[in-house]
Amino acid sequence: MALSKGEKSMSVRLSAAAISLSAIAVIAGPFLADFVPSRALAHTEHVFAAGEPGDPKKPFRTIEITMTEGPGTMSYSMGSIEVRKGEQIKFVLKNTGYLAHEFLLDSIENNAKHKIEMEKHPDMEHDEPNGKKLEPKASSDILWRFTKAGSFEFACLIPGHYEAGMKGVVVVK
Repeated sequence: MALSKGEKSMSVRLSAAAISLSAIAVIAGPFLADFVPSRALAHTEHVFAAGEPGDPKKPFRTIEITMTEGPGTMSYSMGSIEVRKGEQIKFVLKNTGYLAHEFLLDSIENNAKHKIEMEKHPDMEHDEPNGKKLEPKASSDILWRFTKAGSFEFACLIPGHYEAGMKGVVVVK
């Protein structure tokens, strides 16, 4: 079916408008970041340094990690974990504290960068393959396959929590 002259004109104007809006979004994007709710700042382009999401159909080892806080301290029940390259771990996360906490598994460098972003956007949500934010008395789990050897970090990047001791290391051999 052929378009009429008026329909072609409308189609051209709509295409031009779409291109213009796309250009504005690209140019203005960095300037608008401070006005976008922090929950909208997702980690969709994140490359996982510590491996990849696990496959629930394949064998895995379960490690339970409790998150809590006390006078002047915040911590995980485990500070160090050793795994084999290629091994799948199901982290069973339990927040037994009275504050929200998170578990974010990544390289030390990526967590340091993310910590800076969390300071700018403290309400940023984490419900991703390598990270979960847990409200008080809540639990969740993460199934992860460690595909790379090295040392990786799990941490709570809510402002002040990391500094209070909420971090640990995963050594993959």
